[in-house]
Amino acid sequence: MSIDDFLHTKVLQAVNTGGFILSNKIVLKAADLEGFLTEEDKENIRRMDDLYSEAIKSYRQLSVGKTNPSLVKRETENIIELYDKMGSLMQEVTCGEDSIKVYSFQMPQSSHGEVSRLIAKLRDTRTAHDEFVYYVQRAFELLFNLAYGSEASVSKNHLIVQTPVNQPVQNYAVHKIPDIDALIKDSVMCVMLRGALLPSMIMSKEVQEYSSIGYVTPFALFKIKRDDTKMKEDMEYVLDLDKSFFDLKSLDGKDLIFADPMNATGGSLVTIVKYLSEQGIKPKSIKVFNVISALKGTLQIVRSIENITCYTLWMDPVLNDAAYILPGLGDAGDRLNGEDQDESPRNIIQLIADYGANLASLYRSQVREIEQTVLG
Repeated sequence: MSIDDFLHTKVLQAVNTGGFILSNKIVLKAADLEGFLTEEDKENIRRMDDLYSEAIKSYRQLSVGKTNPSLVKRETENIIELYDKMGSLMQEVTCGEDSIKVYSFQMPQSSHGEVSRLIAKLRDTRTAHDEFVYYVQRAFELLFNLAYGSEASVSKNHLIVQTPVNQPVQNYAVHKIPDIDALIKDSVMCVMLRGALLPSMIMSKEVQEYSSIGYVTPFALFKIKRDDTKMKEDMEYVLDLDKSFFDLKSLDGKDLIFADPMNATGGSLVTIVKYLSEQGIKPKSIKVFNVISALKGTLQIVRSIENITCYTLWMDPVLNDAAYILPGLGDAGDRLNGEDQDESPRNIIQLIADYGANLASLYRSQVREIEQTVLG
């Protein structure tokens, strides 16, 4: 049975009268998603879980023995050794997968320190909102370069820029950038609200800046969230079509881009892509960009979807029972956007307004495109 058979296009919801109404929602269950993993995948995930369980034992020792120098030294060394083993295992698992691109496994050793430092800042609880946004912007710029810089042809585009210097005459500067027009000209940003909104705007801005014609990507906005009342084993992913904004015809035959700070299980993305497939949409390609991605979630994506490539700046080893990435960086959506009040969640226009004038001005072409998509 294919994963399409598990997607339910109508979900019954109880109403106050005691009856039921049909709601236009799509649901994918975690058990169905996990069913696409191979036996080898499951064994590798089990090995990773075992290694991380050993690390947790050291975490516990450190948390109660901070005043014991010899204990701190021993457990710190143990954690470092375990992380080396987990890193080697992740590299071993992903190196044979053409559809998985991990920055530190793809790029020269000289660039690894920059990325490691960046991820450390994003993880740090002391990193305040504005600084967190800055590092997320840096992360997606690096991811863009990972995906398109390595694929770009040897030809270059020339940027001729008028500078502020006008003595003795008006000055101009010539800059060469990779010619990636053929790679980006049919791109559409697919936004998995809400944590993915700003990353999607960042990636669209990168496309615009590298395009010789200043191409601004169309946007498709999908209201999807997982049911956080459930645990990892019975998790459900719910796509609300009534609160989504997209034109199906504009997605067919296009290069779809998904950008999200975190990929834990891959369930939200798989739900959207499989729904589009059911509607007869056949993308030319699908690219997924994540700052941090769990090994299991990445494997579940590439096993479930054809013609997809996952780019991640950093791969984390495991998920906890609530399907949150470990060691992770917390709720990236809340750290980017602030928390919503449960009784009055913000819509997409309110989210953009809350970014403030500086960000809205920086991404003004993207904001305009999103507003047109939402407001019609």
